[in-house]
Amino acid sequence: MTALDQPARANNPARPLPRIPFPTVDEIARHCHQSTEPETVHIEVHLPGPLNPERLRTAVTEALHRHPRILMREAPGPWYRRRYEWELTDSPDVEVVTFPPPTRDALQHARTRALDRTPPLTASPPIRLEAIPLAHNSGSAPGTGPRTALVLTVNHTALDGPACLRVLATAAELYGGKDNSPTAPPTRPPDTPEPPTDTPSVWTPPARVAPGTPDPSPGGNGLLLVELPVPHRPKGSPYTVNDQLMVTTALMIAHWNREHGEHPRPMRITMPVDDRPRDTDMPIGNGTRLVEVTFAPDELTTGADPARMGELLHRTATRTRALKALPRPQLGHGATLLTTPVVPVAWRATLTRGLRRAAAPWTSTTLLSNIGRIPYTLDFGDEAGRAHAVWFSAPARMPRGLTVTTASTAGRLHVALRWSRTLLGPGDGAHLRDLFEHYLHTTEEHSR
Repeated sequence: MTALDQPARANNPARPLPRIPFPTVDEIARHCHQSTEPETVHIEVHLPGPLNPERLRTAVTEALHRHPRILMREAPGPWYRRRYEWELTDSPDVEVVTFPPPTRDALQHARTRALDRTPPLTASPPIRLEAIPLAHNSGSAPGTGPRTALVLTVNHTALDGPACLRVLATAAELYGGKDNSPTAPPTRPPDTPEPPTDTPSVWTPPARVAPGTPDPSPGGNGLLLVELPVPHRPKGSPYTVNDQLMVTTALMIAHWNREHGEHPRPMRITMPVDDRPRDTDMPIGNGTRLVEVTFAPDELTTGADPARMGELLHRTATRTRALKALPRPQLGHGATLLTTPVVPVAWRATLTRGLRRAAAPWTSTTLLSNIGRIPYTLDFGDEAGRAHAVWFSAPARMPRGLTVTTASTAGRLHVALRWSRTLLGPGDGAHLRDLFEHYLHTTEEHSR
């Protein structure tokens, strides 16, 4: 992210509000906005106890001021302006935290809103947080209060999931008085990237996810959340859990496409890479860069052969290490060129949308966003407790039409499958979940 947090600003209506030009990622996302498939990030946090509404509102408001870069809205401007700009505000324009009525379907309705309704860029901040009391957990000890789900919806033109999780961790610390400092990342041997071999050409159009039975609901995304054990990885393995998830995702889609009669083609999976620190100085915005991991068709027919699975995991590890080590702009050099402010931004928007349509056949097959181990305890104090599940889901616009987002909390892997309703339906999502679980288990069994 090129624009970092700005210092807190005094409330002075006579002073013009500071402005920041849209970085490359924000501008491209703004150009390609579609109301039929909203570009939202959904974050869902489950807590074992109840939350006090006023305390939560106060904590969230204070957290926004401690990370003032999130307090922004799109500044108005003439059509011939050369840049979009963020206007940094002194305080929220809207009430960020809401408390829907505790009905039986309240959580499902909140998830649907998170996928279908984008917080507007014209009101600061472009996020919303819904706190939803859940039904009493019959497995809990007698006398315990209701559990709570926090559903955070983020306009992805402005912010990404890890940045908003950082703000939520600050709110948790302010609410509960517990230390929510990030834990140290896992210690791993230093990477020694090797040039990947036999990688399919990036100029070959990749496989598409085969259509299933589309959801009759008009537009938008469908969602399925899964909780699984974190996959086992032999001690000293050269590959990571992220590599296991990458292989699992590739095998899942290859299996799905074979079932639907698709001709084998190379597969490309977009992988966000985030190098930001996770402490209170973390830059807030869209801070990941995107790389693409490529698989040849014959690599995705491992079956139950342990040797071939081990080879595939090792090759994947080599590719991901090389891609992570490669210096590259967030969306590549082409996006940087497209956002150079030499002509009015409205003209660049038209060009960008046209190029996106033309490049659709070369768009990657899917996106796998592995947040990894959640670095914060997200402890909201003695009554509400510490988060025991955290899900993220990334937008699933066509032509990809399917994204996989993973995170681990409390020793469990939380997986979100999100799809375009024009491509898949709920039954398709359930089948893909079963395939994902099967192949994740296969990477454990046959990688030793």
